[in-house]
Amino acid sequence: MTGYAISSYGTFLNMVALNLFVYETTGRALAMGLFMAVRLASGFVAGLAAGGLLARFTAKSVMLRTNIAQAAVMLLLVLAPDGLRTAALVAVSAVVGSCGTLFMVALRSSIPEMVAEERRSWANSLSITGRSLAMVAGFASAGVVVSLVGYTAAFVVDMATFAVCAATVALLPIPGGGKGKPEQERESAQAPRPARRRVPVAMTALAAAPGLGLMVVLRGVDALGSSSHNAALPVYSSELDASRPAVFVSAFWCLWALGNIVAQQLIQRYGRRTGRSVGALGFGYGTCLMSGAFILAFAGFPLVATAVIALVAGAADGLTEVSYTSHLQTLPTGLRAHAFGLSATVENLGFGAGMILVAAALDHFSPLTVVGWSHGVALLVAAVFLVRVTGLRRAAPNPPAS
Repeated sequence: MTGYAISSYGTFLNMVALNLFVYETTGRALAMGLFMAVRLASGFVAGLAAGGLLARFTAKSVMLRTNIAQAAVMLLLVLAPDGLRTAALVAVSAVVGSCGTLFMVALRSSIPEMVAEERRSWANSLSITGRSLAMVAGFASAGVVVSLVGYTAAFVVDMATFAVCAATVALLPIPGGGKGKPEQERESAQAPRPARRRVPVAMTALAAAPGLGLMVVLRGVDALGSSSHNAALPVYSSELDASRPAVFVSAFWCLWALGNIVAQQLIQRYGRRTGRSVGALGFGYGTCLMSGAFILAFAGFPLVATAVIALVAGAADGLTEVSYTSHLQTLPTGLRAHAFGLSATVENLGFGAGMILVAAALDHFSPLTVVGWSHGVALLVAAVFLVRVTGLRRAAPNPPAS
């Protein structure tokens, strides 16, 4: 988790540095949108392929190779001459998008093999805490790093973070993930399989638990809502203070991350005290709370009230992340990677489509209206999901403890 947090710091650092570098290199704002589109499209395709890839290779080897590939492509960008910078940026966007998705699918699907069954929520909470801290550090230091030492130094730092993560993965003692599969299983796994089987296997994974398909749909709708507040925050911040628009955005995300971290600590203590994990209901209620908080964040309340709302949004986001990941990890080993891969695809599709729709809508409507509609859809689907899960629990003879 330390290695993952370090590489996440590099990722968030470069989310700022790369976008600025793309704009400076091309001189066009449209290029930043295309850069993000390539990144999201690569993640979308990688999500479709993740299940089949993890059926052939161990999670440890996938995590190791994806980090090495990302470090290598950052080195390519550093060494690329001026005439090849645009091509190198496209390569970076594609590799970072696809490898980032593959790494997350491999990590989340292999956590049950790394820790005991009752410690899944603890491990997921730990990883989210590390990522939240990395997000704050990455966003906070991006401007300083770029201003003081330049883009090349920022890219070298990112390359080094991926190398550190690769080194920690290489040392991981994942059962069944370090020594590889037995020869007979490996040959069977490497046998050619029709591509059309990947989607049915993913659908089988969603059918393995009641309500899981609707849960993934809600996750995709939630990603669409996330695109709305990500795009609307800079616009809203400029309306509040046109001379210093970055202040509100930075403060909001820092408070969001703080709320996320506090939620992880509470979830870990709850798990230790009760022996239970936050289940599907926690995901539904967390989504409702998070969407409602993000809508209120654009309602024009005083800054103190908005700060509290940002904390609540972060805490709810942390709750949904842990409950969702932990619930998918209850699937059998053979189906788990396919479910996480399909989930990543749905999330990338929701976020990518949302960014396009929201960007167009913000030209004609206020940030509150756009965020209200986007997260309002998430609230509606979450309500349907909660009714569905509650009905299933009442019908079950022995409702699950979590």
